[in-house]
Amino acid sequence: MTSDGASASPADAFIDLAIRLADTARPIARRYFRSTDFGLTFKADCSPVTLADKEIESAIRAILTAEVPKHGIFGEEYGTIRTEADYVWTIDPIDGTNSFATGKPLFGTLISLTHGGIPVLGIIDQAILDERWLGVVGRQTTLNGLPVQTRACSNLADAWLSATTPDMFTSAGATAFNALKASTRRCAFGSDCYAYGLLASGFLDIVCEADLKPYDYCALAPVVAGAGGTMTDWQGQPLRIDSDGRVLAAGDAATHALALATLAGALAT
Repeated sequence: MTSDGASASPADAFIDLAIRLADTARPIARRYFRSTDFGLTFKADCSPVTLADKEIESAIRAILTAEVPKHGIFGEEYGTIRTEADYVWTIDPIDGTNSFATGKPLFGTLISLTHGGIPVLGIIDQAILDERWLGVVGRQTTLNGLPVQTRACSNLADAWLSATTPDMFTSAGATAFNALKASTRRCAFGSDCYAYGLLASGFLDIVCEADLKPYDYCALAPVVAGAGGTMTDWQGQPLRIDSDGRVLAAGDAATHALALATLAGALAT
């Protein structure tokens, strides 16, 4: 047990380090956001990347290399190292580069620590809006240091759904997502990682996405869980660093179960 009564977590010893990483990222994101030259280029898969993405990840990796040299790193821009280690950090320096590049403050820096492949600590940091969600296994999720809680929503018909873009769903996945979308009150697209912070704070009910990488979802799972929500893959299994990239998050366990059943039913047809 910790001094505040919370159960000890493998992440407890690294909370201050994670906060330091987020503090390092913030001024870099702010400096490039809506600047006249943020160095927009496109990768081989046509996804955008900016100087902010590269500089933030480089700065974070330098700190991790100095502070925890035996830990692994899985970053979006500069790849993997020591991913067989017990502790592996995932880094998405700018999650939502499309939003960043078009001047919308709905991107975020994602920092996660996994232990034995399981996400145990996650940060969603929105530098422009000065918002930071911190989730740690066994602890209450906070937004800027204050506890947050998901809202009750026990049926799909009343649920607000979010996804980054319908383009992330293909083939049977698109059919399944559309079935879920048709069962909910409304769907809001375009928030990237910010949607999970809104869910944790009680403003959304479901986030359903596909085609995500570990650096996209590992930071989100502890944030959602620590706020009282549930976040799994589309089979209802806990997320790991090697999950398939299809995720379902809900603020209410009943809604999560209904959404999961809706996806499964559509995939089975």
